[in-house]
Amino acid sequence: MIPKVNEELASTIERQKMPSRTYKINMGTDSMGGHCDGLEAVKQAAYKALHTERYDFLIYSWNYGAELKDLFGQQLTYVYAEVKRRIEEALLQDDRIQKVSDFAYEKTARDTLHITFHVESSEGNFESELSINV
Repeated sequence: MIPKVNEELASTIERQKMPSRTYKINMGTDSMGGHCDGLEAVKQAAYKALHTERYDFLIYSWNYGAELKDLFGQQLTYVYAEVKRRIEEALLQDDRIQKVSDFAYEKTARDTLHITFHVESSEGNFESELSINV
């Protein structure tokens, strides 16, 4: 049996945007203090998602975080393609982020890859970066 949808009820449902106000993480001191909202909150959410390994912490959903630690020791050509996909996958889970583009890679040390990229969000656009061991 297929349930019938009440058209009148369905037309009155409105989607509301959730507020993005959150506690501010002070990156230099590894402490929290104050609040942030808007673009600063999106930047902080992106930073947190990329620096949390997916599946390692039971408190987070399996949709949260990035799978980056298994790239260690892989061929560099594989890492370039895979890290782009994994960063996009991690960031696009946030409904405020629409697009991740303009990836640039720089091998900074013997085993460190520095990645910069552009993020487009509903709150504004920003440049972000990430360094991983390969």
